[in-house]
Amino acid sequence: MTQPTNLLILFSDEHNPKVLGAAGHPFIHTPHLDALARRGTRFTHAYTPNPICVPARAALAAGRYNFDIGYWDNADPYEGAVRSWHHAAREAGHSVVSIGKLHFRGLPGDDHGFTEEIIPMHVVQSKGDLLGLLRRPDMPVRGGAQKLIGMAGPGESDYTRYDRDICARTQVWLRETAPKLRDKPWVLFVSLVAPHFPLTAPPEHFYRYPPDMIPMPKAYGDRRPRHPYVEEYARTIPYNDPFRGEADVKRALAGYFGLVSLLDEHVGKIIKVLDDTGLSANTRVLYTSDHGDNNGARRLWGKSTMYEESAGVPLILAGPGIAADRVVNTPANLIDLYPTVLESIGAKPEPLPHARSLIELAAAADHDREVLSEYHATCSSAAFFMLRTGRWKYVEHVRFPPQLFDMAADPEELNDLAGDPGHAQVLTECAKKLRRYCEPKEVDARAKARQQATLAANGGEEAVIKRGDLPFSPPPGVSAAWS
Repeated sequence: MTQPTNLLILFSDEHNPKVLGAAGHPFIHTPHLDALARRGTRFTHAYTPNPICVPARAALAAGRYNFDIGYWDNADPYEGAVRSWHHAAREAGHSVVSIGKLHFRGLPGDDHGFTEEIIPMHVVQSKGDLLGLLRRPDMPVRGGAQKLIGMAGPGESDYTRYDRDICARTQVWLRETAPKLRDKPWVLFVSLVAPHFPLTAPPEHFYRYPPDMIPMPKAYGDRRPRHPYVEEYARTIPYNDPFRGEADVKRALAGYFGLVSLLDEHVGKIIKVLDDTGLSANTRVLYTSDHGDNNGARRLWGKSTMYEESAGVPLILAGPGIAADRVVNTPANLIDLYPTVLESIGAKPEPLPHARSLIELAAAADHDREVLSEYHATCSSAAFFMLRTGRWKYVEHVRFPPQLFDMAADPEELNDLAGDPGHAQVLTECAKKLRRYCEPKEVDARAKARQQATLAANGGEEAVIKRGDLPFSPPPGVSAAWS
């Protein structure tokens, strides 16, 4: 039986799972995350339920996929209406505290389930990205793409300053509040923004990555895939268009890598407090991210695809009862955090249709579990779904041809097998397995009906277009600046 302990969840935003020393990256500086992996178990095939911020965080909270709970996009933030692990742990008498970014609705009266929310960041104006609701073949091109390279470089941003505050407040909470919580194990959810763009990294981290260290991204040139969704995404949010050659690409990547190293610095400071205070002996630590980032692979930036760089997430679990220096290849998903939290703190388990405790998965032999991801948000004219098994990754697009990758033979996803007659049976079997979970066209229609209702409630398409593109969601105390 699992011994109940406290649980510290360290959560980042947009961390490509490949950009981690423990995952084999050749030069990224992540000594503290690598040390955490050595102290615990790392999951190699972990995925977001949705490769964009707001719906991913709703699914994580609820422990259920988006098609089941109905939060679809960045204008559909979690408001506490669906039961979360925060509610469950609090109802069982545990202290459940968040520090940092939540990206929920955040209106007065919303009960997200936490005992306390410290400096939370929620979606802009409690509405989020309304422009992303325009999901049709003639979608407007999103503005603000020039910010990606325009803000890449050494320095500080509102987000790096916010992360420093989050890290500082976490250290204070662990030293001053945690020792007082002796009746029951606590849960602390620390949600940092790095390495989410803007790609402005503190100089001490940006300059770790000079241009001669950084290779050009995978499939950036002629090998870039021409799948129609890849084209639709690249056309609608043209992050790469303002780049003026290799120097710009490497500058953007240096910014991203620098932010990953900044994130790692914060993780190191927080873990040191656990060790210095003796809390490590009775605290499990879970590190993960809401989704990844394409990082220029296939000439794509941002998220919103089912490639490993975007849909994959790093996932490490360490602490009492967790095997050290272990690697698990069983597919995992962020929805698995719900049962993991309850098992870790000794709360009563709850019935969830697809989520599994990571404590259980970390102790078991690798097996061919299935996990899903789905997308119904900006720059997509129709839904698409990913089914990942131990070997295969199948992506079904409601409007476009499917994709199929043999992840054992082709882990870099360079060879789409969907059009190969020799893999027709695999394609058919994967489509059948996906339909055990949901019917893609029905889910697409349901998401779009909700999105049309949200558009109407906000004055219709004309009003939403006039409202304009989103800024970066501002941290507490910072005003939003519209593009």
